[in-house]
Amino acid sequence: MAAIRGAQGAPYAAILGIGAYRPSRVIPNADVVEAIDSSDEWIQQRSGIKQRRWATPEETVQSMSVAAAREALERAGVDARQVECVIVATVSHMLNTPAIATAIAHELGTDQPAAFDISAACAGFTHGVAMASDMVRAGSAGHVLVIGVERLTDLLDVGDRGTAFIFADGAGAVVIGPSETPGIGPVVWGSDGEQFDLIRQTEDWRDVVASDHPVMPHLAMQGNPVFRWASYAMAKVGQQALDRAGVSADELDCFVPHQANMRIVDAMARAMKLPDTVAIARDIAEQGNTSAASIPLALHRMLEEGTAKPGDTALLIAFGAGLAYAAQVVTVP
Repeated sequence: MAAIRGAQGAPYAAILGIGAYRPSRVIPNADVVEAIDSSDEWIQQRSGIKQRRWATPEETVQSMSVAAAREALERAGVDARQVECVIVATVSHMLNTPAIATAIAHELGTDQPAAFDISAACAGFTHGVAMASDMVRAGSAGHVLVIGVERLTDLLDVGDRGTAFIFADGAGAVVIGPSETPGIGPVVWGSDGEQFDLIRQTEDWRDVVASDHPVMPHLAMQGNPVFRWASYAMAKVGQQALDRAGVSADELDCFVPHQANMRIVDAMARAMKLPDTVAIARDIAEQGNTSAASIPLALHRMLEEGTAKPGDTALLIAFGAGLAYAAQVVTVP
């Protein structure tokens, strides 16, 4: 029997650089209230959202991803040809195959890396970070580009009072590579398929094709059950991620949860008893809910505004359709 040689990776992995792309269209609450018979006050009370970013026809999943990735590579000081894997987390690339990651990798000028998409909805980016960290440490890739990107407006029912004011578009990216010290803690992830229907695409594509009057499927959400689940169950997951990383709440600098709803963000922070010294991401107020893109966009804003700085310790936690979730402690790049 032949002896198989094992791969040898880096001792640790870390986020080396981060980039973001925000669409050019700024949509205030005033522009969406009429279609859902609502008001600016109601939207802000319910979600904390003041405005959101919606992509133009030219701002595609690919173009937004490439822009965010280029900034991340530049900040990391990594040439595109050093990237050995590209992971794209998205639910709004409208082709089942091929993966948009392959086209993005080519446009960036990479040297034929592994490239694939993952579908874990709002938790997709944190899933990608966990996979990339494992790849770097196992030796299957030296540098991994992880992108969270969405054009949720392609799946938006502008007349749905429960979702029309929430969802938005954008892209965020990070470069993950080798490190001499731990920069990404152990992931805590899982799913609750018993609640599969709480957030979902409304129609099966086969039913759309068979319909006499086909319309684009839309995203639908049962808001109250999702709020209860995310606010309390996810606080426990966040605490587990802190425990596995050996970091206490008092040692945490930043809390960067998925930007689903400001009330959920606040409820999780209270349930975890985070001290006032912890900076909390609140990107949703200006950006809206961008699903897989929300965590890198939120962290990028914190760095730009100075509420986070390189070297800080941050807790990332994301949750969404499935119901899927993932959390990890990272060092801010």
